[in-house]
Amino acid sequence: MLLNVLYLVAACLALPWVAWRSLSGGRPVAAPWTRFTGRIVAPPPAGGRPRIWLHGVSVGEVQLLASLAAELRSQSEAAGTPVDCVISSSTTTGLEVATKRFGAGRAFPCPLDFTWAIDRVLDRVVPDLLVLGELELWPNLLARAARRGVPVVVANARMSERSATGYARIRPLVRRMLARVGLVIARSRADADRFAALGARDVVVTGSMKFDGVEGDRTGPDVDRLRALAGIAADDVVFLAGSTQEPEERLAVEAFLALREAHPRLRLVIVPRHVERAAEIAAMLDAVGLRWQRRSRLEADVTEPAARVLLVDATGELAWWWGTARIAFVGGSLDGVRGGQNMLEPAAYGAAVSFGPFTRNFRDEVARLLAADAAVVVRDGAELTAFVRRCLDEPAWAEALGARAAALVASQRGATAATARLVLERLP
Repeated sequence: MLLNVLYLVAACLALPWVAWRSLSGGRPVAAPWTRFTGRIVAPPPAGGRPRIWLHGVSVGEVQLLASLAAELRSQSEAAGTPVDCVISSSTTTGLEVATKRFGAGRAFPCPLDFTWAIDRVLDRVVPDLLVLGELELWPNLLARAARRGVPVVVANARMSERSATGYARIRPLVRRMLARVGLVIARSRADADRFAALGARDVVVTGSMKFDGVEGDRTGPDVDRLRALAGIAADDVVFLAGSTQEPEERLAVEAFLALREAHPRLRLVIVPRHVERAAEIAAMLDAVGLRWQRRSRLEADVTEPAARVLLVDATGELAWWWGTARIAFVGGSLDGVRGGQNMLEPAAYGAAVSFGPFTRNFRDEVARLLAADAAVVVRDGAELTAFVRRCLDEPAWAEALGARAAALVASQRGATAATARLVLERLP
């Protein structure tokens, strides 16, 4: 009950911020009332099948869990005991992608960590197993699941040095939480050791599911559809800046402006991390005098070949847009705050991949890419421009860089299948 009181105080203090997010035109907080009350809509388990509740926060985690759900269904059906999977998320973009991947009836907002909200969701979902993505530990959620005998698994578990240091300050609480986790499936030995040091009892290492949860077929139907929609010709060289934050879009534009005259087939595609920043980016494109198009209007507008810049103001498509790119910059990696985004997606397609020096969210994956000479770190706008210039001036070098990246991703696949087997073993 003490936790509920503390949470209520924090919620009251956060109300002005929640209101500001909703009224300012920025990214709103996802379903705050539904998450506070737990009044979700969830169908009953299908045909008496065991139900697995998967939870992921961000778009990336939801996409990984969607791949895991597909593997769970495949393995369980092959064994003659099919399972029923539902998913929750706690961000607006995560919920959008979850709804697209699972259907509106099987995706719902994750409850806030109030006992009444969690109990109501457990009553409606009736899970036989709870799978948490990466590092999503909440005291009441774990306690209420344990009271009902619902086993808990953490999949693709990761814990950075910073997180481990923070959790060590509240070690007794973390130890109690981890005691209620039946299995931690870690993406690396370093992550596994950090979980074990904090009290996790059963920890195994399968490798990173991120290597499995990425596309890689440049001729796939979704990539072809987007390429045709944008009017990208076979001889166009697409430089894609994806999952970007401010000022990464501006730096990508500066690189494009510096190189477009010498390379008239160069095209720039910008896919910001948060779609609500599209208006801000559009104003910047107008200010520098670029002709550009907005992805949301491509179906309605006639594609304009003279517009060599595309702003993607849509959620959940980046994995396919990467398939159109020969040169890639992965954002969230230049300011030291956000810790980088998923660089394995463009790597899987064989694009020439670059990213900034701040990639703590993908520490293990980055180490593997750099060890294989399969990616380049750029530290500022000048280095980004130099990287794109070299890719354009030395296409054989760029192609070889991308080929090594695609080969590395292919060599690391398999963690999702191993994770699914371990999860199904935990079903009661």
